[in-house]
Amino acid sequence: MFRSIGLPELLVILVVAVLLFGGKKIPELAKGLGEGIKNFKGALKSEEHNANVDDKKQA
Repeated sequence: MFRSIGLPELLVILVVAVLLFGGKKIPELAKGLGEGIKNFKGALKSEEHNANVDDKKQA
């Protein structure tokens, strides 16, 4: 039922994004998205680290 996104679908998404936001906004949006993902991954790693420290304290 579900399949991965192929090249034609990515091109359509890119064209729609350019039409909605304009060419100058796309790099800013990509930068913001990248920073958000980086912060999310950092928070997950921090949470895992805190969980490991708590487990060691209980043992």
